[in-house]
This record gives sequence, structure tokens and C-alpha cells, in this order.
Amino acid sequence: MAKLYFYYSAMNAGKSTLLLQSSYNYQERGMQTVIFTPAIDDRFGAGKVTSRIGLQSEARTFYQTDNLFQFVEQDLVQGPLHCILVDEAQFLTKTQVRQLTDICDQLRIPVLAYGLRTDFQGNLFEGSMYLLALADSLVEVKTICHCGRKATMVLRLDPQGRPIQAGEQVQIGGNDRYMSVCRQHFKQGLAYRGGDQLSFGD
Repeated sequence: MAKLYFYYSAMNAGKSTLLLQSSYNYQERGMQTVIFTPAIDDRFGAGKVTSRIGLQSEARTFYQTDNLFQFVEQDLVQGPLHCILVDEAQFLTKTQVRQLTDICDQLRIPVLAYGLRTDFQGNLFEGSMYLLALADSLVEVKTICHCGRKATMVLRLDPQGRPIQAGEQVQIGGNDRYMSVCRQHFKQGLAYRGGDQLSFGD
């Protein structure tokens, strides 16, 4: 039986690198993959998945109203598919996560989804919530806090580099806007190991 995998982590743990490596491994063996990426995340250009170490691949963008099952079903008319990969999977809707399970259960194609578990307030994203509930396999991708402990949380930073606690759940950004930290430093609002800009801004 094909399985749905959810690879989750805090920011900057190398999720996109792992996704691109997995897709390459399939393609190197003559197998076909499809990479999906949310249209909302256009930091590196629309329809691209780019890792921090410079790896890149074309991808199909999707919106929250799109039916991913139908996309894959239509692609199968052109030939077999061996793996579906989803970048920034936290932006999926509940319905789209269920569509991924249908790709596994009905079309017998494995799905590898990569995304954040929680937002900058410590709340689950919708996509992550239902992936945690419905995925066959949960894999934590680990990264570290500035203190050396495992980073499991994400702080959002203001333009001055100070952590902030309020705002919309989705605000696209990279290292200049987000910092991965351990739970203790998330609660304390400590974004850096030293310096003046450590605690939550007013």
C-alpha cells in the first residue's frame, strides 16, 4: 500500500533539500515525480522549489481551492507517476490533505509532504494538523537552537530583529523574518545567543 509521509520541522532544517534529493533519487532510477508547491510562497519565483544550499527544481503551484487528486489523476493520462512531493505542506487545507490520502489509497502513489508543524505563536497550521492526524509515517527533521538544543519552535522577527507575538498566521519570509529556537527560548522570546535584541518587542 502506498503511504503518506509527513516530514516536519522548524524553519531552516533542510526540508526542501530533502524533498529535492528524494525527487532526484526517483528520477535517477527512471521514475517520474511531481512536485507541488503553494502559490503563496513565491520567495524564489513562482513554480520553483529552492533549498538554502542552492538546489532547485521546477514545481507545480497550487492554490487552496485546487484539487490535488484531480491534478494527479489528469497527469496519469500522460504516463505513470511514482511519487508525489509537496513543499511547504503546512499551507494545505484539510480537504487537500484528504486528497493526498486518496492519491495513496486510490491511485497507489506514495506522497511525501514536507512542512512546518507550528506557526510563530506555537499553533498548528491547518495542513500540519491534518497531516499529523492522517499521515502513515511522521518524520521529524531536526535543527538546533542558538543554545545548542533541538529547535522545535519558530519566532517571527520585526524589522529590527526583535521577536513579535501578534500578527497574521501566514507571512512569507526567510532568515530575516524567522528564527528556529527550542521551546524554552520560544517562551522567553530569545532569538539570539547574545546582543541587545533578545526579548519580545513591544
